[in-house]
Amino acid sequence: MSSLSEALRFVTRRIARLRGRSPRSLGGGVLVVLVVLAAVGWYFRPWLHGIVYAVYTTPILPLALLVAGLVVYALRRKTSAVGPQAALAVFLLVLVVGSGATGLLAGERLGKSTLDSATTADSLAETDSQMPRVVPKSVAARYASNTLNFPQYRITGSDVTVDNGTPYWSYALAPDGTYNHFTKRQHGTVLIDMTKQNAEVRTITDDLERGIGPAFYNNYQFKLLKGGQYLVDYGDPFMVVSDGEQYIAVPYTTPTFHWTPLPYTTPEWGGVALIDSGGNVEDLSPEEARRHPALEEQKLYPSALARKKVATTKYRRGIVNTFTSHEDEIEVAPVPGVGNDQPFLVFTEDGPEYIVAVEPYGEAQGLKEVWTVDSRTGDYEIYTPNRSLFGARKATDYVRQAARTTDWNRFTPSEPIPVVVDGQLYWQVRVVPSDSSGIAYIAFVNARSSDVREVATTREVVAFLDGDADTVDDGGGGGSAEGRQPSLIVQRVAPNGTVVGTLEVYGNESVRVVQGNATTNGTATTATGAA
Repeated sequence: MSSLSEALRFVTRRIARLRGRSPRSLGGGVLVVLVVLAAVGWYFRPWLHGIVYAVYTTPILPLALLVAGLVVYALRRKTSAVGPQAALAVFLLVLVVGSGATGLLAGERLGKSTLDSATTADSLAETDSQMPRVVPKSVAARYASNTLNFPQYRITGSDVTVDNGTPYWSYALAPDGTYNHFTKRQHGTVLIDMTKQNAEVRTITDDLERGIGPAFYNNYQFKLLKGGQYLVDYGDPFMVVSDGEQYIAVPYTTPTFHWTPLPYTTPEWGGVALIDSGGNVEDLSPEEARRHPALEEQKLYPSALARKKVATTKYRRGIVNTFTSHEDEIEVAPVPGVGNDQPFLVFTEDGPEYIVAVEPYGEAQGLKEVWTVDSRTGDYEIYTPNRSLFGARKATDYVRQAARTTDWNRFTPSEPIPVVVDGQLYWQVRVVPSDSSGIAYIAFVNARSSDVREVATTREVVAFLDGDADTVDDGGGGGSAEGRQPSLIVQRVAPNGTVVGTLEVYGNESVRVVQGNATTNGTATTATGAA
């Protein structure tokens, strides 16, 4: 330390001599610079949040510093050849190995605590037929883009929101282009009705003081990290429209510290930050968020935390088991769907719930468990089928097998959502074009029998969820379509490419295309469907 102090005094004198100043005046100048830098760093602290939070939630870091210091001190007592490079090497080694070990410990603790706090369900809640998920995420984005008529703005931030009992895909109208990014604010909110197959788009236009997408001085995140809590992990924002007012809701997690056998942290739900159109921030606890009038219909629990907690239950038989025998190990089932994955928010008769379907570890594709998470309280339930059921991936295979006339080079099964009708679990699979321009049809696959029921309209989806599957039209007005495959699917397409309606043609039925000004004796063109 004495040699370091002497070196610093020498440098200070040299700089002062070069500038013709005394060491005291130079020290004052350095202090001013440090104060200015501290003030600038404090103002722009939102930009440093990622680094600060990572260091804060990695308590193995000071331990690595301590171990490195002790090792170097012990070696220096034996030889003076040990330099700072050795200290750095020891620090990095301890940090890397320690981080890996603490990551496993954190996963095991989080998984076992999730299992301990979860209740066991004998059955799954019935799906609310009045709030069906019809439009998948990729199609909603296409609908929103196709109907956008604001040349200076783009859509961003897709998520689910509820307004007056109807679930929507919500998007922020963010500035588009470099110039607009720095000069404009978020211009409003775009809502896509997810309960209707056709493009039902609603746009609320009113600039938000702090929004999603603009430069930092107009951005919600910069404001939130300055006016809200700093040492928390903010999740993805979503738009809320309540009584014509626009809000940005941001669920967040807080770290819980554990100190043995090594220091590490696990995430827990901390609350919801709510930013109104004037840029005012409310930091709400989970209880306060549930009571807030603007959030009374909304999901509040972080979806990423729901997935993480369920995924870590793979450590239920310990860390060693996940590297050796994999006994009773699970994995979150991968599902097809452009830009979307589990957990899916499903509206049930018990309220909005995240549903996470898990499979056995490895190549098995059966349904091992279904986890439901109350999206407003964060309560976990686990449902274990008492008989063999197949999972989401296999459901899409059955859809492909059933629709043998579908060109699977142009269409793809998307977002298999678990729904419950009359106590039976089904996978609701949307079949969409590769460009996500609309919905060709929807297939309900019985998770027990593998029977596939195809429907083409929103009314038929609601009828199926109501348990009135026998009344579903077959596309030709001839009663039930169960077990039958359409020989032709006709899509009604808007000029912007959006599919606004579909019609399935069965057997030897035909399609008649009549001009808009044709009378009963007018011109008509008839085309017969072919298999």
